[in-house]
Amino acid sequence: MPTVLITGCSSGIGRALADAFRDAGHEVWATARKPEDVEQLLAAGFAARQLDVNDTEDLNRLVAELQDRHGSLDILINNAGYGAMGPLLDGGVDAMRQQFETNVFAVVGVTRALFPLLRRARGRVVNIGSVSGVLVTPFAGAYCASKAAVHALSDALRLELAPFGIQVMEVQPGAIASQFASNAQRQADQVLAADSAWWPLREFVQARARASQDKPTSAAVFAQGVLAATRKARVPAVVRLGNGSTALPLMARVLPQRLLDWALRKRFGLLRPL
Repeated sequence: MPTVLITGCSSGIGRALADAFRDAGHEVWATARKPEDVEQLLAAGFAARQLDVNDTEDLNRLVAELQDRHGSLDILINNAGYGAMGPLLDGGVDAMRQQFETNVFAVVGVTRALFPLLRRARGRVVNIGSVSGVLVTPFAGAYCASKAAVHALSDALRLELAPFGIQVMEVQPGAIASQFASNAQRQADQVLAADSAWWPLREFVQARARASQDKPTSAAVFAQGVLAATRKARVPAVVRLGNGSTALPLMARVLPQRLLDWALRKRFGLLRPL
């Protein structure tokens, strides 16, 4: 039975991935940060473990247990992450640092810790990126930057892990039904204060936070697409799934920058002076 470890399984994409891989016959080690979420995953029959991807002790404990239980790992899915929303300068360096700690640094940290187990199985690494790393939008600068970084490090890992028989695939979701938008809205509310220069545009900031739920593809359909891609003899370097996952990168590639800027400024209320 192939073994897969998935981070960030409390809800949405992570939970859907856990369900899909379990139903396909994998032993799923589903991780979550909060104890109550781990309890729910245990009750659902997963090999659930608590893992804060930024906590070295949590990670080392999990790796040791996997080593004792299996000695190898067939698939690692780096899914844990969140979206920092709001004007880039309002969030500042602290918000950027927190965003990169979870969305970027943890991808490298988790993969590095599990490398010996993946090497033994000649396994596969799946990094959940986003089309936001390709088409950058206002009021999501930290998030877009983090996902652009995931794209770059996935390219590097794909090349560097190839000699060990480890394949790396990046998934760039479009709009997927999940709790991402509600979490992003709460985060945006914390960043955008009444004294912000962008306070008059708060409705547009909230609109950006909700954008991931614009005619979303179901998380279950998304998870089946990821599962199918991992079953290929040679996994694709990039897989795009969900509403907008093809159209938005195409816009970024073919539209002149001035036209794309105008369209995004219009969409998010940035044409008028403040």
